[in-house]
Amino acid sequence: MNNLNGILLVVASMAAFTLEDMFIKQLSADLPVGQILILLGIGSGSVFAALAWSKGYSLLARAAWKPAAILRTMAEAVGAMLFATALARVDISTVAAVFQALPLVITMAAAVFLKEQVGWRRWSAIIVGFIGVLLIIRPGLQGFEPASVLVLLSVFAIAARDLLTRFVDTSVSSTVVSFQGFAALIVAGLLLLVLTPGEITTVNSPQALMIFGGIVFGVMGYYGIVVAMRVGDASAVTPFRYSRLLFSILAGMVVFGERPDVLTMTGASLIIGSGLYTFLRERRLAQGARVAAA
Repeated sequence: MNNLNGILLVVASMAAFTLEDMFIKQLSADLPVGQILILLGIGSGSVFAALAWSKGYSLLARAAWKPAAILRTMAEAVGAMLFATALARVDISTVAAVFQALPLVITMAAAVFLKEQVGWRRWSAIIVGFIGVLLIIRPGLQGFEPASVLVLLSVFAIAARDLLTRFVDTSVSSTVVSFQGFAALIVAGLLLLVLTPGEITTVNSPQALMIFGGIVFGVMGYYGIVVAMRVGDASAVTPFRYSRLLFSILAGMVVFGERPDVLTMTGASLIIGSGLYTFLRERRLAQGARVAAA
């Protein structure tokens, strides 16, 4: 029952993240992306700041601002700038499909920078996954959208964030780390306003509702993932993260009139297939190590 609850929470979280992406994309038609990030960062950051204070955690604790935590926050800001900018310019289904390469990039980065053992099978899966990315982005071919490269760059930034999380002091509460992540959106938004054209625009009532929806669903998605990983086994719930792609395709078709082509769907299938294989392979190796240790 715990695994079932965890799976349902992951699926609900992926739906919530998709709704957040949908609101960001809709808002970007009329508001600068930097302004959107600032508003989302203030709203969501305030929620996690309140949660931290209610539990007695200090946002200014020295352990929370060591180099690893600062670098993690910087990676979060870079990832947010790239992802939100791509979301404003590229189909939401394309953004979601490329973003599914994140587990593969984390595995690759762990092997290169953390010297974790990755065998030829997982390296092969990583290569297949990146072939899938190339099929979606299709550089040099007809239909190539340069902004789609920003999604891949955001994947590398978020992978760096996730790897740096391992080095954050374990005494730092998840609510404080979450606050830092959303506060990074404010920094990212300010940088975008400086670096890209567009002036701050007055927010009307429909836009305010979408911003509120982005904050609510963003917080719900994050909270759902945290709870899911605590109540269910990672091996059972993690594969259901890929449901985000399905939700994004549906949102793209229904809300934005998108129609993913054959190359996009083929590339997405390669990414998801290689990601699932990599996950299952890591799970099997971990089980084998436990048996050997016993």
